[in-house]
Amino acid sequence: MKTTIDIPRKELSDAIKFTKAKTKREAVVTALKDFNRRQRVAEVAATFGTWDIASNEELEAADVEENE
Repeated sequence: MKTTIDIPRKELSDAIKFTKAKTKREAVVTALKDFNRRQRVAEVAATFGTWDIASNEELEAADVEENE
């Protein structure tokens, strides 16, 4: 889709630098894809919540108990 937008010069320059894009279009498309991916991840995290995962020390203690 062809769209004309006014993007601040500094933001576009940063996007080109961070994405290592060769063109303005490539930088914008890459930035949009990354933004959309992050939003999907946030939605999944919100839907499923967080888990209480055992620490490394707790896992090692459980291994020691099993081997005794």
